[in-house]
Amino acid sequence: MKTFGCLVCKSFLLALASIALLSGCSLLPSFHPPLAGNRAFIVYWPPAGNTSQLRLAVKDNIDVQGVVTTAGSELLDRARVPAEKDASCLAIARQRKVLIVGKANLSEFAVAPSGFNEYFGTPASPLNRWRTLLPGGSSCGSALAVASGMADVAFGTDTAGSIRVPAAWCGVVGLKTTHGLVPIEGVFPIEPEHLDTVGPMGKDIAHTVQGMDLLQDGFAALYAAAVAAKPSAREIRIGRLTLKGTDREIDRAVDEALAKTGFQVIPLDDGFREAWERANADGNMVAAAGVWISDKELRFEMRIAARTKMAILAGQIAYATGYESAVARQAEWQNTLKGIFTNVDFIALPTMQTPPPPTPINWKIGILEARMFQLQNTVAVNFAGNPAVALPVPLRYDVKVTVTPLQSPARRGSLDRQMNDGKVPVTSLQLIGPRLSEAQLLNAGRLVEAAVKNE
Repeated sequence: MKTFGCLVCKSFLLALASIALLSGCSLLPSFHPPLAGNRAFIVYWPPAGNTSQLRLAVKDNIDVQGVVTTAGSELLDRARVPAEKDASCLAIARQRKVLIVGKANLSEFAVAPSGFNEYFGTPASPLNRWRTLLPGGSSCGSALAVASGMADVAFGTDTAGSIRVPAAWCGVVGLKTTHGLVPIEGVFPIEPEHLDTVGPMGKDIAHTVQGMDLLQDGFAALYAAAVAAKPSAREIRIGRLTLKGTDREIDRAVDEALAKTGFQVIPLDDGFREAWERANADGNMVAAAGVWISDKELRFEMRIAARTKMAILAGQIAYATGYESAVARQAEWQNTLKGIFTNVDFIALPTMQTPPPPTPINWKIGILEARMFQLQNTVAVNFAGNPAVALPVPLRYDVKVTVTPLQSPARRGSLDRQMNDGKVPVTSLQLIGPRLSEAQLLNAGRLVEAAVKNE
């Protein structure tokens, strides 16, 4: 009965998506000229000559005074209404005269976990020389900005995984902060009451610490104290969560990284896995409903992408059918995590269940996004409000896997095949901690990074 209900729900969502696709949006791919270069930035202000200033990229759903906040949308880009003031999360960066080098690209309204953007163009993951792999979203531009060296650190937003997913698929570090720790005034919202956060991204742990120190005053001292308290991994207990459906090479890569680091690894039982899966479903429900709550007034706009309209319509169903009951279970899930953290210091699992797939042809439908929600192991963390860091670890394969040139869905076969045929050198380990444990999490990440640096 449960399976039947899921199938009915999915069919209903696809039917609504078809309505969205036929209401002012062509089914043909967009021919709008994309951004030049690697598409990391919507607006880029390259430094004049050599500079010792820290270079910061800001996701373009975060207000920068005097600049249009597009949220990755043609509609807002053409509105041409510059932000009257900075978002609150930029206050420390401004005080320290950090050099903001641009507004980073993202999927429209930050709702597509693939990183797809029809209007500005979709950045490509830098993990393969073919440059045809999806970057993950929605903070795709922020991840690519630091991966390519165009910025030292970047700010992104994370509602259901939007920092950690592109960090995983672009080979960088991304930190999802404790809900409520970093102010979100001046950030284009999805679900601010329960899920939305702002966090840093960097090419490594050290740069991510620098980014976090721009979001929380005094964080560098907290991190130094965490390093001094636990300089090695021997005293750190890691609860290892194993989920069904994860690519076996990725699970193996995570286990090898944990073992090489020297953590005390404690397997978590099926009871916790079931609680995680319930929280994941509830978190997805709340995130989807948040899109409806925040963007419902825009659902009939002609310049909104079809995949975004589908997300809004799916959110309408989620809000009507499951939002309140999911929110009512949030405290129970938070208490479950508190209980786990009495026995372990952190929880470890892969950030994503597969490597990044080749970028498919854009038929402007949301099937890819629906599949993406099943591949990311992130939203249960947002539902709890806890912090989590995603960091790259080496990935090896039992069999040779190659990336094929871009082909149509008909020639490529099933979407699941596309989601698993990209060979990349790294995957991503996600570490989850208790509330306000960002410094301790990054210290644990430092230890992993040091252990695998020569691989």
